[in-house]
Amino acid sequence: MGADEKYEDLMSFTKDELKEYMLSIGEKSFRADQIYGWLHKKLADSYDDMTNVPEKLRRALEEKYLMRPMRIEKKLVSQTDGTAKYLMCTKDGNMIESVAMQYPYGMSVCISSQAGCRMGCSFCASAILGLERNLTASEMLSQIYLIQKDMGKRVDNIVVMGIGEPFDNYDELIKFLRMVSDEDGLNISRRSITVSTCGLADRIYDFADEGMAVTLAVSLHAPDDELRKTIMPVANRYSLDEIKEACRYFTKKTGRRITFEYAMIAGVNDTPSCAEKLSAYVKGLLCHINLIPLNTVKERAGRASYAEDMQYFEKYLEKKTE
Repeated sequence: MGADEKYEDLMSFTKDELKEYMLSIGEKSFRADQIYGWLHKKLADSYDDMTNVPEKLRRALEEKYLMRPMRIEKKLVSQTDGTAKYLMCTKDGNMIESVAMQYPYGMSVCISSQAGCRMGCSFCASAILGLERNLTASEMLSQIYLIQKDMGKRVDNIVVMGIGEPFDNYDELIKFLRMVSDEDGLNISRRSITVSTCGLADRIYDFADEGMAVTLAVSLHAPDDELRKTIMPVANRYSLDEIKEACRYFTKKTGRRITFEYAMIAGVNDTPSCAEKLSAYVKGLLCHINLIPLNTVKERAGRASYAEDMQYFEKYLEKKTE
């Protein structure tokens, strides 16, 4: 590929691309292995950290490429459970959010895939200002690296469920997944990674064909098309039947169980009728339903369901799916 100007930061190179670039500038290919290890395994902060790389090469790279495409702007830590919420800034000034959650079995990180979002879901804060741009694979990686270094703990699980629709940034998402699970990088098991989508059915088929043992989460939020169209514009493009068939293909192709995310909105999608329709919809699918109380956003209408309505909904689903 040579010294392609589309790379603005060194972390954008895959291992093979980095080897090709090293050869194009007259370096030995093993330099790529060294540099890749410093970037993605040792999580070096500067070119000076790369002690086994010749200084001349370090300076040449420093003049041409940024090393880290993102920085931590702000961090908020919950006094209740230690959950850390990060506001991160990209090199061009876009702000995104990432979250680190600590559990007995390890640390999970939820990352963003876009700066903003164009899906327009009626209850979501991320869609208010629309889509600014897609994040690069290196910007997705950077969120994990920055959090791991800041927390001083290894990231065990990744959820691509922050700002943005991951499948709307498909190519960079796939590149990110391959790099973060690379044995020469953090080597995070793909079975410990979850990707969320609001239901881009054609991309679900594509994702199934990638051959990755990654968990797929589908944001459903309604049990029928009529209701879903009122809260999720994407429902005007993909029907629930189309999403269901894509999910069926995914489970058959991968053997992985689908997770359906369902945000409970008081008086909207938490009725007994909705519970009945939802149980009928998932019948026969290899899936899990995650009921989530709506996260209230001051700029948006809607509030979380009452506890008793959520309990009824949950018990009904458990009874019907036994």
